[in-house]
Amino acid sequence: MDNSFAQDVLNGLSSRPKFLQSKYFYDKKGDKIFQEIMSMKEYYLTNAEYDIFTNHKAELLELFSSGVEKFRIIEFGAGDGLKTKVLLEYFLNKKADFEYLPIDISKNVLNTLVLDLKNRFPKLKVSGIRNDYFHALEHLHDNDEKVRNIIFFLGSNIGNFKKEEAVSFLKEIGSRIGKQDFLFLGTDLKKDPKVILDAYNDAKGITKSFNLNLLERINREFGANFDLSKFKHYPIYDPQTGTCKSYLISLENQVVEMADLNNKIEFEAYETIHTEISQKYSVSELKEIAQKAGFKMSYQFFDERKYFLDSVWELG
Repeated sequence: MDNSFAQDVLNGLSSRPKFLQSKYFYDKKGDKIFQEIMSMKEYYLTNAEYDIFTNHKAELLELFSSGVEKFRIIEFGAGDGLKTKVLLEYFLNKKADFEYLPIDISKNVLNTLVLDLKNRFPKLKVSGIRNDYFHALEHLHDNDEKVRNIIFFLGSNIGNFKKEEAVSFLKEIGSRIGKQDFLFLGTDLKKDPKVILDAYNDAKGITKSFNLNLLERINREFGANFDLSKFKHYPIYDPQTGTCKSYLISLENQVVEMADLNNKIEFEAYETIHTEISQKYSVSELKEIAQKAGFKMSYQFFDERKYFLDSVWELG
């Protein structure tokens, strides 16, 4: 049994209002569903960032390698590495001296990625690290002015933090890197609210399944008896704050038992479980976040529709 998962489930479902942490979406089934999400026509984020990498890979290599003997890419939440592989392949073809450290909370995803990379790019120096974002900070290397650490935090993963949490996390990164190092940050930008909401409320219900799988996971791992038909997935987006939130809503009064945890949770009709936040930013808001966290945004790369921004940050 995963004790940290168990404790977080008990804490979240005993709180008012109830919540579950989105990092627990990613068990083996959740990984598979998320791959489907990234292929959805409504989920524009993946293609937008893929376009940025494809169109700006030469500029990025020049930037990453400038003034240092070699560089080290440390990617938080690497996932399947679909977009990053565009850069890795190009950098290898250009004989760049670098290594790649993908970090992910999912053992299944990480093992699959590392195996695929070793098969596809035999000359790539790669080492996978299984961990969450906060513990991943421990793997930032000691400062060496001849080596540039580049922290990849892509796919708008920073959007899974509230703004004040994002600033704290970015400050923590800043405290562990050197003046020659970069943070390469992917951020989803504010845009037509319907475009954003559709990405989290697709017509086929894939995102709904992704959220409900979290309850299924609790059933599987802790002997719980969540009846998924008694919960509704409900995402909302506030265009003023740029905050997109996802909820699971209990459709009736009910009691859920978690046999393996010797616990039961009571739900009132229409009580919510908050499962995810996806924060969107304007460019000016992002610059303000950078300043608060002790960084400066030095370079900006947009997709053609300006839906998404990958930016290079340096210590301010």
